Amino acid sequence: MAQSSENKKIDLLKNMGDILPVFHESFNNSNIQVVSRKDDPCKNYLSPNRRDFYKILYFSKGLSVLTIGVNTYYLDNPTIVFLHPNEIVSWKNLDEGAEGYFVLFKKKFIDSKPILKLTMEHYELFSKSEKNVIQLKNDHIPLFDHWLEEMMGEMKTKDTFTEERLQTYIQMVMIEGVKVGNFPAPGMVSEEYRQVHDFFQLLEDETSQINVNHPIKIKTAKEFAHSLSIHPNQLNTLLKRHTGQNVSTHIKTRLLEETKAMLIQTDLTLQEIGYSIGFADQPNFTQFFKKNIGLSPLAFRKNYQQAAR
Repeated sequence: MAQSSENKKIDLLKNMGDILPVFHESFNNSNIQVVSRKDDPCKNYLSPNRRDFYKILYFSKGLSVLTIGVNTYYLDNPTIVFLHPNEIVSWKNLDEGAEGYFVLFKKKFIDSKPILKLTMEHYELFSKSEKNVIQLKNDHIPLFDHWLEEMMGEMKTKDTFTEERLQTYIQMVMIEGVKVGNFPAPGMVSEEYRQVHDFFQLLEDETSQINVNHPIKIKTAKEFAHSLSIHPNQLNTLLKRHTGQNVSTHIKTRLLEETKAMLIQTDLTLQEIGYSIGFADQPNFTQFFKKNIGLSPLAFRKNYQQAAR
């Protein structure tokens, strides 16, 4: 099943609310969003999915545990965190008095702002694991609070120059963070969490670039466990403990995410999409999708196309 058409390639998941740990409907129609943690507290979550946005987390008050990849941070002081879209992240609140902000901005926003892109590449806050967490001092809080409050105000203004001003604030946050900040040494995650991380990393590696030329190679719980040199029952137990779902559910969910993305972002045929995610024939693929989503793949694609008009 050779495939040469460029528009049938897929690199990123579409931003869809049902597959993201923190998502706001207004983010559908904008490139950037700023949210107060007072108004919208971060819930405990584990995010193994690729996103198409970068994220800045600013904590001025509160206790929490943040894990990025296999590094874990106990946050009990003012902290600012810079998260790349591909990071596997978990977050746990330890109290209800959290204050601060988080900023989400899409990759296409960066691509349209070359100065911002150069600043991000220069300081490497999003790309280097040793730089993406900065510990602040209490006397730094007023300045960062001011900038984030200004960004919140800009979001309400939404005029022709809103995004230009917002990119300037993002640059100021990065520059000042590097200037005043202390990069704390991370703690290492437990062996249990490392195995959970390794599963999600393998799931990412197996699914992130699937297409008709590179269909998924492993898709069962037994195959994943074998690749990780762990017994399937043990892997199931670990995932249930840390995420509430078993191996098969995570694999199925991810395959459905990739299917949705291919239906929305490409013109691949249903047979080609089914083949990409491991189905030899279209009827079984259609049955799998409809059973889990409630719509046939064709109906899902048509509904999205109609809504986008």
